[in-house]
Amino acid sequence: MVVKQGLPKPGSLVLCTIKRIGQFAAWCDLDEYQNLEGMIHISEAAGKWVRDIKKFIKPNKQYVAKVVKIDESNTINLSLKRVSKSEEKKKWGDHRKGQRAEGMLKLIASEVGEELDKAYNEIGFKLQEEFGDLYAGFEEIKKDPKILSDLDIPKKWHAVLLDVVEKSFLEKEFTLKVELQVQSYESDGVERIKKVLEGLEKDGMDVAYISAPKYQIEVKTKNPKSDTRKFEQKIEKVTSEAIKLGVQIDYKFIE
Repeated sequence: MVVKQGLPKPGSLVLCTIKRIGQFAAWCDLDEYQNLEGMIHISEAAGKWVRDIKKFIKPNKQYVAKVVKIDESNTINLSLKRVSKSEEKKKWGDHRKGQRAEGMLKLIASEVGEELDKAYNEIGFKLQEEFGDLYAGFEEIKKDPKILSDLDIPKKWHAVLLDVVEKSFLEKEFTLKVELQVQSYESDGVERIKKVLEGLEKDGMDVAYISAPKYQIEVKTKNPKSDTRKFEQKIEKVTSEAIKLGVQIDYKFIE
């Protein structure tokens, strides 16, 4: 579990695990913090009137809660009913990123030969303070490695940290494939087809001959969802232009 320093701020979202339930309140551990306990009053358990808090809050179950206030005795008052569905979804997403970031920090500590606590003190907490969370800090280091010196992170960490960040944030490349059937019944059909295929290659597509009249084209992308439609639009444009040359193109995507 990702470790955070200090106290959470009012209005922030936290992960909490219920430890004990009374008649009018439940007490929980704040999972992202060390030795911090929160309290959920029965009035903050659900968006409707609650007679029995145990019907809405279960022991040992983990919840996303919102910090309502922290009183003079540092009692952290939490609410479940003030957390929207979208906030809950985002918090769980941030939690998964946080777990990934902590895994990176563990790897960095292991390769340098230090304990995780040392890595948190000399790297983790500095990134949290500057960028809000560990994952965001690693993302910024990927963009600008000079941040390490700006944050006064000891040099013994630099090489390993940069290597782990670089490898962890490598963008996966996908290949979009389309099979074409290209035909022309004109007397100079071969030349016309050649001209159409050259147009595809000029547009950044790799064209491979399979067997007449079949060809395959490929495009590399790191954003398959957004680029699939763009890819299809390019093919449709070439198909329309090919008709003017007396060339017919039929196509289908290959999984």
